[in-house]
Amino acid sequence: MNNVGVILFGHGSRVAEANQSVMAVTAAMRERGGYPLTATAFLELAEPELPAAVAALVAQGAQRILVIPYFLTLGIHLRRDLPRIVEELESIHPGVKIVVTDPLDGHPALLDIVMTRAGDALQNL
Repeated sequence: MNNVGVILFGHGSRVAEANQSVMAVTAAMRERGGYPLTATAFLELAEPELPAAVAALVAQGAQRILVIPYFLTLGIHLRRDLPRIVEELESIHPGVKIVVTDPLDGHPALLDIVMTRAGDALQNL
C-alpha cells in the first residue's frame, strides 16, 4: 500500500470552514486508516484542485490513486466533470492508475447518520 494514494475529493466552497471540514476528514483517514499518502482536493472554489493533489501524491511515489468523492449523490460533477479530469490526469501521469469510488449515497451507514441526526434533533424539540 506504500504506492497507493488516497484523495478525498470535495466540491469546494467559498466558506473556508466547509473546506477545512473536508481536510479534517482527510487527516482523520490518514491517522485512523493507515493511509500515509493522502490528500484533499476540490473541484472548484478551493485549493488544491485535483490535478495539484494528484501531482503531489505522484511526487511522493503514488502509482495508484483512489479518489473518494465527498459528495452525497452522483450528480453532474461526478458524471461529467470528474471522469474528464481523471482521463486528463492519467494522460499527464502515464503509468498512474486513478480509480474513483462511488459517492456517499447508497452506503448503509448514511441512513444510520440520518436517523441519528433526526433522533438528536427530536430530543431538543
